[in-house]
Amino acid sequence: MKRGKKYLEAAKLVDKSKLYDPKEAFDVVINASKAKFDETVEAHIKLGVDSRHADQQVRGAVVLPHGTGKTVKVLVFAKGDKAKEAEEAGADFVGAEELVSKIQNENWFDYDVIVATPDMMGTVGRLGRVLGPKGLMPNPKAGTVTMDVAKAVKDIKAGKIEYRLDKTNIIHCPIGKVSFGTEKLLDNFHTLMGAIVKAKPAAAKGQYLRSVAVSSTMGPGLKINPARVSE
Repeated sequence: MKRGKKYLEAAKLVDKSKLYDPKEAFDVVINASKAKFDETVEAHIKLGVDSRHADQQVRGAVVLPHGTGKTVKVLVFAKGDKAKEAEEAGADFVGAEELVSKIQNENWFDYDVIVATPDMMGTVGRLGRVLGPKGLMPNPKAGTVTMDVAKAVKDIKAGKIEYRLDKTNIIHCPIGKVSFGTEKLLDNFHTLMGAIVKAKPAAAKGQYLRSVAVSSTMGPGLKINPARVSE
């Protein structure tokens, strides 16, 4: 793969053979950021589980103390008082069957997260084939199927993110922007890692945290020592 000049300059700051302490890793990520925009910083965590088994799934949500730095658009499926609560909490779009039709007929995806009250899931379920592959389907484990729509909307707007395994048993999550600085990125990182460690399935055997890496949008990845993530 041919790399750009800025990437190659950034890569010189990274020791590929080294397992970094978290603080040092974020210092390097920030120094290696060469893009003209405020790059997103992501964490990539490979777990010692098998996502093909239901009892080894790792999925949940956590509110990052400093948010992600991204403005998130929230769509809420609700009726009556719950719809009003969602609007007052700051939801960007609120509705019921008419929104289902809009998504089906107009291929409408101008939102980042969907929240739904339990009574609306029968209706939202009709969108499973469309929303599922995009990771937008509401889920109780992620706190996006709930009667407390106001709290759900406020948490998401405040920086709540969902984490889940992909098919290769890796979790990919944004944890902030380069402009946050090391301390805020560390706070967000430790909050995410604490939630993932707490979510360890009882069926998981052997080493749970196989590898942990962080990177900015355009920058090289740095491997973090899994034994130091809780420090």
